[in-house]
Amino acid sequence: MASPSLERREKGAGKSEFRNQKTKPENQDESELLTVPDGWKEPAFSKEDNPRGLLEESSFSTLFPKYREAYLKECWPLVQKALNEHHVNATLDLIEGSMTVCTTKKTFDPYIIIRARDLIKLLARSVSFEQAVRILQDDVACDIIKIGSLVRNKERFVKRRQRLIGPKGSTLKALELLTNCYIMVQGNTVSAIGPFSGLKEVRKVVLDTMKNIHPIYNIKSLMIKRELIFPQFKHKNVNKRKEPKKKTVKKEYTPFPPPQPESQIDKELASGEYFLKANQKKRQKMEAIKAKQAEAISKKQEERNKAFIPPKEKPIVKPKEASTETKIDVASIKEKVKKAKNKKLGALTAEEIALKMEAEEKKKKKKKVKYTPNSLTRTISFCKGF
Repeated sequence: MASPSLERREKGAGKSEFRNQKTKPENQDESELLTVPDGWKEPAFSKEDNPRGLLEESSFSTLFPKYREAYLKECWPLVQKALNEHHVNATLDLIEGSMTVCTTKKTFDPYIIIRARDLIKLLARSVSFEQAVRILQDDVACDIIKIGSLVRNKERFVKRRQRLIGPKGSTLKALELLTNCYIMVQGNTVSAIGPFSGLKEVRKVVLDTMKNIHPIYNIKSLMIKRELIFPQFKHKNVNKRKEPKKKTVKKEYTPFPPPQPESQIDKELASGEYFLKANQKKRQKMEAIKAKQAEAISKKQEERNKAFIPPKEKPIVKPKEASTETKIDVASIKEKVKKAKNKKLGALTAEEIALKMEAEEKKKKKKKVKYTPNSLTRTISFCKGF
């Protein structure tokens, strides 16, 4: 019979072999497990995946501000229609000022209630229905960043929030284009809707802006990353290299070194200054200085005298004599001018004036008064009355 110790050893050896067999990894590359094929998408969650539905009903509710009441009234039928497609009920309580979403017996997607909760949260944070309804898609997520408590001073908070928006919303628009997210700054929160990678970048930029780091630095870094991932090379067909303007001509190579430059003593020995006394050297220097001064004075005097030099006069051009063909009769023109001066505009001729005078004299003769006996009696009776 075998001893119990031997049996235990055999059992232990069997267990260790079994463990080694389990822990042996399959012959697969790690790169294949980590990478995702191009164009692959996660299949949508359908009713076939969960045919029995949910065991219990779950609900979420959120409050909304007073100024959102009018907009929510208008778009609530659209919200209900979008949620009914996923078998989720939505109720709007205007008295309490709240929105509620809850699952039904027909609901098959367990995560749709979380997306419905995010939808009503976004609507409460002034996001439009057209953008908020995107949260019901599988590849879209949202992030509501609270920025109210990050800065204590209210004026500083308003300035930094405005810095995030930028002039005419330009900074926010650039951030949206780089992250592929929709961003809404409202009150003390920043709402973002988009892919997960974009939301991560948006949160980083918003928090850095509230920490007094200008968003332009983060935008520049995002642009650099985008260029590295998607480089855009410029095609240039350069046939010849541009030649430099200044061309340096190389000297011929010589094995001998260049001649040694003359020192100051050598120059003085060549000119004879080395053998002169100190007084003579001083006199030569003074003479050279005086010569330079005389040249400078003469140049200045010449510049001053230039102002007194008269300018050159232009040569007088003699008028050309008029040709005989184009001569004008001056005497006839003078007579016409005299007549025009004597005769006023619209004046009558001598014959017309004589006829006019005759007509006036005739009219005066006709107008002479003839006294009748009736007119005399009228005048006498008028005088008696006084």
